[in-house]
Amino acid sequence: MHSEKSRAFPNADFIVKTGDKKRLACVNAKLVYKMSEEEQFDGVLLNMATQLEGGVPELLEKLFSFLARKTDFYTGGKKGEAEKMILERFRKYEKVALQKQEQLKAEREEEEKRRQEKIRKRKEEEEKAMNEPKIKELTDEEADRLQKEIEQKKSEPVETANNGTTTDVPQDKKDEDKKSDDEEEDEDAKGKIKPNSGNGADLEKYSWTQTLSELEVLIPMNVTFPVKSKDLIVQMDKKFVKVALKGHPPVIEGELQHDIKLEESTWTIEDRKSVKLFFEKVNKMEWWSKVVSTDPEINTKKVQPENSKLSDLDGETRGIVEKMMYDQRQRELGLPTSEDAKKKEMMDK
Repeated sequence: MHSEKSRAFPNADFIVKTGDKKRLACVNAKLVYKMSEEEQFDGVLLNMATQLEGGVPELLEKLFSFLARKTDFYTGGKKGEAEKMILERFRKYEKVALQKQEQLKAEREEEEKRRQEKIRKRKEEEEKAMNEPKIKELTDEEADRLQKEIEQKKSEPVETANNGTTTDVPQDKKDEDKKSDDEEEDEDAKGKIKPNSGNGADLEKYSWTQTLSELEVLIPMNVTFPVKSKDLIVQMDKKFVKVALKGHPPVIEGELQHDIKLEESTWTIEDRKSVKLFFEKVNKMEWWSKVVSTDPEINTKKVQPENSKLSDLDGETRGIVEKMMYDQRQRELGLPTSEDAKKKEMMDK
C-alpha cells in the first residue's frame, strides 16, 4: 500500500490496511453519520456536470481518471476488487433509481386518473345543467311577498301634505331620485365592464365564467394543428396561473385575484383546439371581478346569481344567493329590495 495515497481515501476498505482498528472504527462511525446526508456533495457534482459538455460519460471519464492518477484504486487491492466494488455500487443505485421511477409513474397515473374523473364529473354536471329548465317557478311564499310589494308600490305615488291631504308625487321628483341612484351606481362602475352571460368576461385572448363556488377559463390556442398536452406549459398554484404554447409567449400569466383549492382545480384540452381551466374557489361567498391582476374588472353588481347552481351550495350560502336573486328581480321590476324594505321598516318605527 502507498501510505501517501492512502491518506487521500482513509474511509475506503481497499486502502485502510493499517490494522489500527480503533481509528478504523472511528472513521466508520463518522462515515455512517455522513451517509445519512446523501445530498451533501450534490452541489460539487452538479457544478462539475454543468461544466462538462459531454454529460454523464465525460463525468465518469473524469472520475475514473482521477482514481487512476491520484489513488491506488486499481492497484491497491486484489485483482478484480475494484471492478467488483464498482458493480456493487452500480447495482445498488440502479435498484434505487428504478424504484423511484416506478413510484413516480404510479403517482402520475393516479393523478391523471383523478383528473379524468373530475373532468368526467364536470361534463356530467354541464349536461345535467343544459337539460334543466331555464325558467324556475317562484315558491308560494315568494309569490305572496312579491304581490304584496307590487301592491305597496302602487300605493306609494301619493304622499301626505302638511294639512293631511294627499297629493301626487311630482314626476320630476321621481326622475331626480332615480337619476341620483343611477349616478351613484355609475360612479362605482366607472372603468368596469359588464359581465358576460356566465358572470365573467370575454377578453381578447380568453374568456371566463363563474359561479359562487367555481371559475372556468377557456383559452383558444389559435394554431393550425391539434393541440396535445406535450405542446403546452400549464402551471397552476394556489394564487398563480400560467398557460403557454411551448416556444411562444404565455396566453395568460399572473397572480390570481383570490386563492383557489389547488387539489380540486384542474385543466383539460377542449376539441384539440383550446385549453379549459377549472378553478375551485376557496371563498365560495364572493364574486371574482377578474382572473389575474392584469385583467380588466367586471362590475360584480351586474352579476346574475341565477346562473349559479343553488343545489350545489350549503344552506347559508344558498340563502345569500337567493336573497341576491330576489333583490335582482326587484330592481328589474323597479320595486324595493330587501335592504330598502328594512330601511323603510326602521323609518316607520
